[in-house]
Amino acid sequence: MTKPLKIAALGIDHRHIFGQAASMMEVGAEFVGWWTARETPVEAGFQKRFADVPRAADKKTLLDDPEIDLIVIAAMPSERADLAIEAMRAGKDVMVDKPGCTTLEQLDRIMQVQAETGRIWSIDFSERFEVPAVTKAAELVAEGAIGKVVSTTGLGPHRLNRATRPEWFFDRDSYGGILCDIASHQIDQFLFFTGSTDAEVVAANVANYANPDDPGLQDYGDLMLRSDAGHCYIRVDWYTPDALPTWGDGRLTILGTEGYIELRKYVDVARADRTDNLYLVNGTRCEYIDCRDAGRPYFQRLAHDIRDRSETAMPQSHAFKVMELALKAQQLAESRG
Repeated sequence: MTKPLKIAALGIDHRHIFGQAASMMEVGAEFVGWWTARETPVEAGFQKRFADVPRAADKKTLLDDPEIDLIVIAAMPSERADLAIEAMRAGKDVMVDKPGCTTLEQLDRIMQVQAETGRIWSIDFSERFEVPAVTKAAELVAEGAIGKVVSTTGLGPHRLNRATRPEWFFDRDSYGGILCDIASHQIDQFLFFTGSTDAEVVAANVANYANPDDPGLQDYGDLMLRSDAGHCYIRVDWYTPDALPTWGDGRLTILGTEGYIELRKYVDVARADRTDNLYLVNGTRCEYIDCRDAGRPYFQRLAHDIRDRSETAMPQSHAFKVMELALKAQQLAESRG
């Protein structure tokens, strides 16, 4: 019998650590330890959820443990690159929360160390990998249900939840900017659904319209991408109203030459309060599909990749390209003043 993978967490500054750890446990991994550089608002809930997982006083204890296969990271965004580099140099594979890094210099170092060590550096783009509706959309696209995909429109609104946010959330250098952070999700989906391995940032904007007392916060951003396979428009913001029953009305429209798919991932406004809503329109079908049971294969595939040294969960080059484009879009937007 193959021994189970063992995972440990470095950094629990963001609630995405819950999905990262729990999803790996669902595919049979053992969660054996965690470390944090600071106390965080997430910690109480984390300790309640993972009560049997011991806290390490020193990250070196986890990095030096030869039994640990995968390090999951949800530290403050600006710290994720160095932690990932330490983990890869210690012989561990890495799954990092998005954004995987916050500067192009960090990305260059990650790429260099990944090439040197041969370890996996994967980003859990939760708006694709933790959303069954995206799994179903990928199946439909692969079946040719909408022809050749030529465009995606990705909307990533979020609720600010000011009272629960740590200080770093309002510091530009700590979180990397709104396009680097949130829009990396939509960039990932554009590259994936169009089959693009590269793209150009055509336009990008960031702003702070609603939070003047927090000058480090960018509460609005948009960008356009173009590749040899298609086009993309992305809008992200921190304006989700309190009446919405979830944290954001995230949507993705996938346009093909023979039809289109719209995903209403987390809510379908004014309808039943359920997630994973898909609408398909093509030459013979015009229908709603409930995708809640479509599965989330990324985590099982990553487990196989760790064992087999393969790239079935996400090509390594894809993770690098998403962050390169997100950082270049952020740079372009801020150069506009």
